[in-house]
Parts: sequence; structure tokens; C-alpha cells
Amino acid sequence: MIELKALDGSYDGEAAPLMIGHRCIGSGFPVYIVAEIGINHNGSLETALALIDIARQAGCDAVKFQKRSPEHCVPSGQRNLQRDTPWGRLSYIDYRHRMEFNREEFDKIDVYCKKKDIAWFASCWDLPSVDFMKHYDPICYKIASACLTNNDLIRHIDKQGKTVVLSTGMSTMQEIRQAVSLLDRMHLLLVHTTSNYHGNPEELNLSMIRTLQDEFDCSVGYSGHEEGMVATMATIPLGTCYVERHITLDRSMWGSDHGISLEPQELTKMVPDIRLVEKAMGDGIKRVYESERATLAKLRCS
Repeated sequence: MIELKALDGSYDGEAAPLMIGHRCIGSGFPVYIVAEIGINHNGSLETALALIDIARQAGCDAVKFQKRSPEHCVPSGQRNLQRDTPWGRLSYIDYRHRMEFNREEFDKIDVYCKKKDIAWFASCWDLPSVDFMKHYDPICYKIASACLTNNDLIRHIDKQGKTVVLSTGMSTMQEIRQAVSLLDRMHLLLVHTTSNYHGNPEELNLSMIRTLQDEFDCSVGYSGHEEGMVATMATIPLGTCYVERHITLDRSMWGSDHGISLEPQELTKMVPDIRLVEKAMGDGIKRVYESERATLAKLRCS
């Protein structure tokens, strides 16, 4: 059992906790809060840096991007489909190239995050993207729900020796079991999510957090795509140790993920609210608090 709650990586107990960078993750430690920038930068480095600023000011622990090699991860049947974009009508693969950050942009993101003292990492959608990210010595690797059945990608990420964050949206329990079997359980963080970008409450199935905890005996987080923050807050009493939400400058911006993202004022509210819920959970030991004694003396009948 881990007894010391810490932010600096120190702990007391028999087994080392899961680590993301220098932060301990799991029971007894603060929830790790990630602002998912993803592709909401719309190919603009300026927008990406502005979103980093928002996440840092809100008190998030990290920001997350997505990294793809379009030639490797865009299905052949989708490549030539035409798409209306802010840059005109493009084939889907040309659109994916237009949205993708490369070495120059990520070098600047890396420097900027270090300057702002906020961690960053990325979902890697293909093997070349994993190798690309190795240059930055990431704090962890994220496997997106869409990649949960990509055994080659999972094995390649597992070889990197870092904490692996595995999202479980649009997946069966058998598919999750297969993916987990390929990973080092000591460095695994499972993330419950529903890959429905409308966030229908009846499909959020938050009880899956405990199902995953019970079956796999590992740390479990939550990635929300719902409107608002109520469901996200409800995951804290369920024992989630990691919360990830998409963020945007403005939900009216063009792009598939903006509509389910938190705007700056919402993110600024969510982070302290999570910290408040953590404090309010307590330790489950019943006691009479000093603040109750005046009321006790006034109202308790013998």
C-alpha cells in the first residue's frame, strides 16, 4: 500500500507507483489532468501555443497532441475522398498532411512547454510516429482507441519502456484483454472512454472505470467527450486517477473535435473543481471535527 501522498515522485510502500514523468499516478495521489489539444490547433503553431498557455494557466499537468504519418495510418479507401476544409476542397490524405505538425513545429512546442513548465506528449497512430516522438523523450506514450487492435503498434510502443496510456473506446472487452496482454502491466494506465462525440449520458457508462480496475488490477483514467463537466467530476469518486479532456479556443472553430471541447473558462473551472472533489472525498474514517463541536454542544440531546 502506498501511504505517502506526493507530487514529487517520493513515496512509502512496497511497490513503486505508476509514473508519468516525475508524477506518481494512482490511488493516494492527485488526479493527473491532461488538456487534449489533439488536432484542435488546425495546423497552426500559434493556436497550439495559445492552447498550451490556457492549459498551464488552468493548472493542468500536461497537454497532449496527436502524431500521424498519413501514408501509414489513413485507410486506402479514405485517401482520395474529397473534404471541404478551410484551405479549400482537398483529398482526405492531403487534409491530413495539412493538419500535421512535423519536426519544426514540435521542436518549438517542446521548447515552449519546458519554458512554461508543463509536460507534453502525443498519441502515436503508427510506428514511424512512435520513432518520431522518441526524439523528445516523452513522459509516456498514448495509444488512441482507434489503434487498440493494432498489435504491431502496441508491441512497438511497449518496447519503449515508458508508461503506456491505453484508451478503450469503441472496443470489446476481448479486444481490451488482447491489447493488455501485449503490454507490461506495471507501466499501464487504462483509460475508459466512449468514442461518441456527442456524449450521450446513457452511453458514458462510467461504471466501466471500476470494471477495468477490478479485471486488470491497474490504474484507470477517464477521457471525456461529453458536453459539460458533470460526468467528468463523477469519475473522481469512482477512483479515476487520470482525466483527459479536449480543449479549444472556441467551440465554433472549424474541425471535428472542437464541438466537444472545453473552452478556456470551462477548463479554468474544471481543474480546481477536480481538486475540490479530491479533498472532499476524505479518507472514509468517521470522526468528530473541531468545527462541529460548537454545534454539538448546542444541539445534541443527551
